[in-house]
Amino acid sequence: MKDSPFPTPKKPTNGKIYAVEDLAAEVAEIQARGETVVHCHGVFDLVHPGHIRHLEEASGLGDHLIVTVTIDRFVNKGPGRPVFNAQLRAETLAALESVDFVAFSEAPTAVQLIKALKPNVYVKGPDYGDPNADVTGMFIEEKNAVEDAGGRMHITDDMTMSSSELINQHFDVFGPDTRAWLSNVKEKFEVDRIKAQIDTLKNVKVLVVGEAIIDEYYFCSALGKSAKDPILAFKYETRESYIGGSLGVANHVAGLSSQVGIVSLTGANDDRLGFIKSHLLPNIDFHPFDRVGAPTIAKRRYVDTHTGSKLFELYTLEDTPLDAPGEAQLLEKLDAVMKDYDVVIVSDYGHGMITPKIAAYLCENAPFLSVNTQANAGNRGFNTISKYSRADYVCLNGGELQLEMRMKQAGFHDMLTALTERIDCPNFTITLGQAGSLHFNKETGFMEAPSLAVKVSDRVGAGDAVLSVTSPLVYLGAPWEITSLIGNLAGAEAVAELGTSKTIDRTILLKHLDVMLK
Repeated sequence: MKDSPFPTPKKPTNGKIYAVEDLAAEVAEIQARGETVVHCHGVFDLVHPGHIRHLEEASGLGDHLIVTVTIDRFVNKGPGRPVFNAQLRAETLAALESVDFVAFSEAPTAVQLIKALKPNVYVKGPDYGDPNADVTGMFIEEKNAVEDAGGRMHITDDMTMSSSELINQHFDVFGPDTRAWLSNVKEKFEVDRIKAQIDTLKNVKVLVVGEAIIDEYYFCSALGKSAKDPILAFKYETRESYIGGSLGVANHVAGLSSQVGIVSLTGANDDRLGFIKSHLLPNIDFHPFDRVGAPTIAKRRYVDTHTGSKLFELYTLEDTPLDAPGEAQLLEKLDAVMKDYDVVIVSDYGHGMITPKIAAYLCENAPFLSVNTQANAGNRGFNTISKYSRADYVCLNGGELQLEMRMKQAGFHDMLTALTERIDCPNFTITLGQAGSLHFNKETGFMEAPSLAVKVSDRVGAGDAVLSVTSPLVYLGAPWEITSLIGNLAGAEAVAELGTSKTIDRTILLKHLDVMLK
């Protein structure tokens, strides 16, 4: 039990909820008696008449019905989902007379459960009548797992209802203004057109340029004030590490585009290249640029395990600008690589890689230049967008715009209008946190979009996710409504997770759009 990938459930009084290992043993005994076991799997965020009929039909296919429930962190249905936690969903299913056993799935698909339980019949709903319509591509894997275990697949054919549609109507996680905006987008653009826009991204060849960053999280619990010094003492618990900076941007882009490259500044000392390569997606062509005498940048956050609050950060970096030989080598690498791509995304964290000479080269030579200049504790606000004389697309957050314009109280519309007079760039996105985003094109003017974030766990990497997704969309000339919808959805997904632990990809976006626009 200790090494199990499945959680130990809290059993309700009816005793139907089992740990997977215990249930597997129970299934083996049932099948040894010659009885048939039927298995259904899903989220079941809102159990409705369609579910009840589906489960009743499944129950009639054998002697015992198992229902497995996806735990919360693997529910991939967009911001604010699931509405009900896994324990409540399991207890609801256990209350149904047609259901004999319930278990949790701590995996994104049912494949691992099927292999463990080996049901005689695995049942899917009428939505899966066309396997090609499954955007996850997991239907075939589940079918193969069932047949490999000697079972068969069955598709029910009763009424089809949508939990997502019912939740949107009666338990909506968005406010009325956001829901009205989504309705307007849906009315103006068919869902299939929005999905088709996502699919076109696979043909865009994207090069990412910027510093490599390792995001480290050290989790600790408070012990109290030190007996000898006026400081708080903490006990180390565990740690997690993710690729960040330009590496995270490249992974997001590679989840949508089939051809992605990255020219990234790493360190010759403690380069972390093994870790980086093992965490980059396989369709990324990685071109590290080693900086002599420096480590690969690491940003370590210490987090209180009780509250989830960050206590402080520790940066390991050498942030002086590249010297002349370093500039020359980087320019040579860019010149050799950049000609193979349609879009160049510059993720500039202000840690010494993008010198004025490098920036000027990118402005003059990039086929389509997309830029973010991040303000962070390391560059102390000195890294502003005006170091680029031109771009095709600029994506900043509100604070970065304020730093560039040296204004705090002026409205973002006025500041953005003033910025367009400083930089030769036709397209801008300004992300504004819970206030949503502001978009501008010199021909079509301004457009505002609401935030789609419901749960905020960590803001690190949210702007990178928006930059990654919107840059190729702007290159393709997608309408701002579609660009902002997909970009803000990516941002919402990013802030719901720690660091860059989840990569934005086509499947995530398509599933979330299906849910939100029902």
